[in-house]
Amino acid sequence: MRSYELMMETGIPNVVICNRCNKRYSVAKYAAIIRCTECKAIIPGPASMELGNQIRHALSKTKSNLHQYSFGNGGKLLKSTRPSSSSTNVSSLDTKPPYPTGNSGEAHGMKRALLCGVTYQNKKYSLKGTVNDVRRMKNLLMQRFGYRRDCIRILTEDQVDSDFMPTKKNIQDSLKWLVEGSESGDSLVFYFSGHGLRQPDFNDDEKDGFDETICPVDFMQEGMILDNEINSTIVRPLKKGITLHAIVDACHSGTVLDLEYIYDPHNDIWNDNKPPSKADKSTSGGLAICLSACGDDQMASDTSNPMLSSSQEFPVYSKKFLL
Repeated sequence: MRSYELMMETGIPNVVICNRCNKRYSVAKYAAIIRCTECKAIIPGPASMELGNQIRHALSKTKSNLHQYSFGNGGKLLKSTRPSSSSTNVSSLDTKPPYPTGNSGEAHGMKRALLCGVTYQNKKYSLKGTVNDVRRMKNLLMQRFGYRRDCIRILTEDQVDSDFMPTKKNIQDSLKWLVEGSESGDSLVFYFSGHGLRQPDFNDDEKDGFDETICPVDFMQEGMILDNEINSTIVRPLKKGITLHAIVDACHSGTVLDLEYIYDPHNDIWNDNKPPSKADKSTSGGLAICLSACGDDQMASDTSNPMLSSSQEFPVYSKKFLL
């Protein structure tokens, strides 16, 4: 429950509670926002709550449904063909965006994102901070790059609905969802924060002899997700005009998308990473870019140098990374 909702229920307008760590604060009625001293989260104060109430009251009297409109080129107000988020609980992480359909009339360029954070709760190899990583990435995509909340799918272990747990099946299904129905002009994002491992390559498509993997929450029972599968699911289907940005914060994640070029920042060149087996790892005309926490043979905690790979060469220092 958000802090201002709790204030309304308790009838104590001068007490706010941090939505992240539950620390309580007594504040003046005219306080707009405060920053939590424990977790540094921003908390709306009573003044913000009152302003929010006034805005909601004003909007409730508006005859037109503003969510049905969007701004086009030049600021022109256009009728939106995308699904409305009015029925979505946008304050919650566990919102399940609808699967696209071929006749939905959905406008392109669409923006869609899959964000996975795995903590491996109650395990000896548990991680801290992955859920916060996902929250920050969600806020970045929405506030900086204009992604709609109902076009972002989030898989974390703090979900009530089992469909949003970062299990192997859910991640596999969500990777398919990410690219399904995408067309030229669309922008896609895949973010993973969790463990990564590698295992011997038996297909002769890895120059170093190892396949890279990501580890779902149930990888000890169901197995890991290999780079070969990630490539075939979200890289190979990319049509011309579609751009995928992947950010993988995991060990051994350097070429976890099996992209064909690896950037060498010291010499400002792209090195060929095509498989010895000549297997086709390219897109179907689109662009895939991956920023990994470390190289294939590295632990993420042992380096501060991320690794950049791509489905095609491009001038790194002149290209704008527009998500």
